[in-house]
Amino acid sequence: MRVFTLLLTLSFTIGHGQKNIPTDYFSNPLDIPLASSGTYGELRSNHFHSGLDLRTNGEEGLPVYAAASGTVNRIKISHFGYGKAIYISHPNGYTSVYAHLQKFAPEIEAYIKKRQYAKESYEIELFPKAGTLSVTKGEVMAYSGNTGGSGGPHLHFEIRDAKARPMNPMLFGIDVKDTKKPTINSLWLYSLDKNAHINGTKKPTKLRLIPLENGNFKAEGVTAIGKLGIGVSTIDQQNLAANKNGVYKITTEINGQENFSMEMKRFSFSETRYINRLIDYTHYKKNKSKIIKLFIEKNNPLSIYNNTIDKGIFHVEDSLSYTAKVFVKDFKDNTTQISIPIQGRQMEKIIEKETPKTPYLVKTSENFTHNSGIFDLYIPKGSLYEEAYLDISVNGDTIKIHEDEIPLHKNMTIVFDVSNYSETDKKKLYIGRLGYNDKHYHVKTNKKGNRFSARTRTLGSYSLFADTEKPTIVPINVSDKKWISKANFLKIKIDDTDSGIKSYRATINGKFILMEYDYKTGMLVYDFNDKIISETENKFKLIVLDKVGNNTTFETTFFRKP
Repeated sequence: MRVFTLLLTLSFTIGHGQKNIPTDYFSNPLDIPLASSGTYGELRSNHFHSGLDLRTNGEEGLPVYAAASGTVNRIKISHFGYGKAIYISHPNGYTSVYAHLQKFAPEIEAYIKKRQYAKESYEIELFPKAGTLSVTKGEVMAYSGNTGGSGGPHLHFEIRDAKARPMNPMLFGIDVKDTKKPTINSLWLYSLDKNAHINGTKKPTKLRLIPLENGNFKAEGVTAIGKLGIGVSTIDQQNLAANKNGVYKITTEINGQENFSMEMKRFSFSETRYINRLIDYTHYKKNKSKIIKLFIEKNNPLSIYNNTIDKGIFHVEDSLSYTAKVFVKDFKDNTTQISIPIQGRQMEKIIEKETPKTPYLVKTSENFTHNSGIFDLYIPKGSLYEEAYLDISVNGDTIKIHEDEIPLHKNMTIVFDVSNYSETDKKKLYIGRLGYNDKHYHVKTNKKGNRFSARTRTLGSYSLFADTEKPTIVPINVSDKKWISKANFLKIKIDDTDSGIKSYRATINGKFILMEYDYKTGMLVYDFNDKIISETENKFKLIVLDKVGNNTTFETTFFRKP
């Protein structure tokens, strides 16, 4: 054990110092032709996608192989996020990650369940000591699934460097067939100083694209002046899947000189939320289309940029002609090119970009506080990427804090004074965010006396809601005095239509049993192979709590051959 640990440490040190990325070290984690339903660096909600989503033909239970030999250094099982995930550290300093798994290989599964039962919790995070759980390259260590926040059966696969930064797995030779060029959805120009305009307007301007025979595009010519930036909405598709995935690299040229480049090779988790500075967030929230800004604004520290001149911003002067070009590439270097003819011309009448002003100007470098009625609002400095006027208003128990059209990088805090409510009512109250069609969504609520507070990074309207309804419990394959000897699983469906499920606990004959919970279907499942049952007559008990403390208890007796 000591020799193995020493060798691992030495190999890790050597690997950490290597600059060349090994292209033959990792093998495919699935034994099927790889098809991607999500690419590395793809634009997701508030984050970049940190790995490859590999399709599993719509099935669960496909063998997942260790991409390289190593030791299990982390296992995390949660209802949300990655669901069931395993992390393998390798002697060369890299770590591979496998997520949304259905289950693990028998040795690993036994290791996990022993600790889940000891903790009496399905959700668990484990850090096995070096050498406790080892895997060899090509060994089946898990099976693909749909656990956590997965939208369908697939394997999420990552490779991280020695600093835990996710890297593009395709850099390591993980191969996905792709002969298709990226698709361009739209092209935009932005005016970036007080004197700039495009076709006589300071507003972001969508350019009409003219398809060319070779699959590239030419934009309709524009007249402009001042400092400008380019924006593009684009996706890529691979050969074996119809999913609309992210692109690998985008560069721009002005009159033949490269002035901007971004490439999805590596990023750190600490910077991933800056995706909201990369995209035109307001346009995305209004139109559900992500425009990538091919220029770097202040308060944007993303590490994905290189070879930029003047942060990708270019200056158009009166009476001069320019040709801007955009090159959008996937990892296989399939490229779609756009040419933009621009004529510098000063216009006499300019349509100004409207900036509605309110009494509430929030600056990036200052804390912002607001008190009104029963509300206190605090927005810490650095929350906004640039200063903005916010529309803030109060109506009874509801506070409107602008619309979700401006991104927040840090949590704001909203405090409600609930002193007008009885102690009984307070127990059922929670803070919720108002959505579309009169829907509302529970926000984690901190209750201290008469002050209820919530921390959130989403602007919008918030109010107090009361949840007086208990969770529902519906048995699927068990009922009182029923024999279920042939069943492999005990299944119960739970739900809470208001604040949502907070926790649950199940026992058989007074002993804790491990029930897996899928929040997407509301299904609780107990595996009889856990062998908790040692009697023919069994008393099952389930207690389910919602997020304000309402609880429901279900009890029944079933029979099963031990």
